[in-house]
Amino acid sequence: MARLDNSRSGLLSLLFLSFFVVAFVPARAAVKTYQFDVQVKNVSRLCHAKPIVTVNGMYPGPTIYAREGDRVIINVTNHAQYNMSIHWHGLKQFRNGWADGPAYITQCPIKTGTSYSYDFNITGQRGTLWWHAHIFWLRATVYGAIVIMPQNGTSFPFPQPHMEANTILGEWWNTDVEELVKEGDKLGLPPKMSDAHTINGKPGPLFPCSEKHTYVLEVEQGKTYLLRIINAALNDELFFAIAGHTMTVVEIDAVYTKPFTTQALLIGPGQTTNVLVRADQLPGRYFMAARPFIDVPIPIDNKTVTAILQYKGIPNTVMPVLPQLPAPNDTEFALNYLAKLKSLNTPQFPALVPLKVDRRLFFTIGLGRNPCPTCQNGTKLAASLNNVTFVMPKVGLLQSHYFNIKGVFQTDFPDRPPTPFNYTGAPLTANLKTSSGTRLTKIAYNSTVEIILQDTNLLTVESHPFHLHGYNFFVVGTGLGNFNSSKDSANFNLVDPPERNTVGVPTGGWTAIRFRADNPGVWFLHCHLELHTSWGLKTALVVEDGKGADQSILPPPKDLPPC
Repeated sequence: MARLDNSRSGLLSLLFLSFFVVAFVPARAAVKTYQFDVQVKNVSRLCHAKPIVTVNGMYPGPTIYAREGDRVIINVTNHAQYNMSIHWHGLKQFRNGWADGPAYITQCPIKTGTSYSYDFNITGQRGTLWWHAHIFWLRATVYGAIVIMPQNGTSFPFPQPHMEANTILGEWWNTDVEELVKEGDKLGLPPKMSDAHTINGKPGPLFPCSEKHTYVLEVEQGKTYLLRIINAALNDELFFAIAGHTMTVVEIDAVYTKPFTTQALLIGPGQTTNVLVRADQLPGRYFMAARPFIDVPIPIDNKTVTAILQYKGIPNTVMPVLPQLPAPNDTEFALNYLAKLKSLNTPQFPALVPLKVDRRLFFTIGLGRNPCPTCQNGTKLAASLNNVTFVMPKVGLLQSHYFNIKGVFQTDFPDRPPTPFNYTGAPLTANLKTSSGTRLTKIAYNSTVEIILQDTNLLTVESHPFHLHGYNFFVVGTGLGNFNSSKDSANFNLVDPPERNTVGVPTGGWTAIRFRADNPGVWFLHCHLELHTSWGLKTALVVEDGKGADQSILPPPKDLPPC
């Protein structure tokens, strides 16, 4: 097993923390530069070898280390056969959508043999975020962590850990993911599900040929560790637990939370969760494990991925103990866990929840079927918001907005569904055709916005993790069934709701989010299930410029990829 490698990575984490504590006496913000070479590398998992797209030949890719207030410049050179763009998930990119990364939203892709430098400042954020490819399904292998340390002289609002470890949950396919997606599109059906989940790119010993493909975290008795957990899976919400050990949740999506202890956690695609784990058990080997949460009868990769928490000095011959994960359909655990997430809301880290709302939006989430004469059943599956299936443009939306290029998009996305109905009643299986278009919502600068995201039973109810680029938002309410404005709004948490960039809309339920639109630009809003995004479950918000000198979009960089 990769014990030596993981001990070394632990030592590097410790040295890294020491470096920041000792070397970074109060000084000006630093400039951190990285070179990302996108290249194809042969990788073997589950007895199958295949070429995968990587950054710098690493799977997962390199970790970006920075400090709050730093400027970061990442030059991406594309040596692979695919067009590429990279999204820095959760970074707000204030006035600087050019560095956000989603292909055809804020930039055209980086073509083979060319480069683009993502140049951004990290302002008012600290904690765990992540980066990933934002074109096709390439994020299956092109992803990594972003670790933002607090400003100099600022400590964590929780006990300083002895060491930190990134724990990135992902998915593995034995065959070429892009080819599987193309085949699915031709048939009008979902592509084949993944063959395994992974922790730091490794499926663990419950899978064949995986003895050496197991992540091991070595710990010392009595010491506390900070796990930075990232769900980089494409299509699955995941339960995560460590045998014999409790976890104290202290941060989600790079926002500090009121600490609470739990036996297991739930993390949706795109989300991050930081937990403290104390090595307070009998020295041994303990499995860390993850498997999907799914509370509707649809096919998924439901196998369990494992890594090992191993006490120092314990031989590899000791059999690890498996944790008790919640049942795959344990909706009650999921809802109870999510209800415990609350912003820290202290004078140093306040929860600035908008109390007055200027703009109310109500978006229904639906699946559908559109005609497709060449597809297997004469139809293809689609997804929509307010019955609009989003059509990707051929020119970046941000360029179109900034340079006032006509004919690329319309700002007539409906504020409400065109026809109200009993959204979560009996399954609706007829008249499932959706409309389509590149339709966006225009938002006034500095206005306060409330969006109700309502799941529907068009084909089937299902949980949907929604991500908004360019912003954090407050999750002021969530519930099952149809949202009732008069009843449900009265129960909103406007004091210390969780603040995040990606939120799960519960199966057959709704979620309410609020934010202040103080970041001008074009910002993608989409389901972070890659399958649904590719079917059109997405839109974008055009946040207008303000009147002040620092309230408008910055000019584009000179090396912005051409369309």
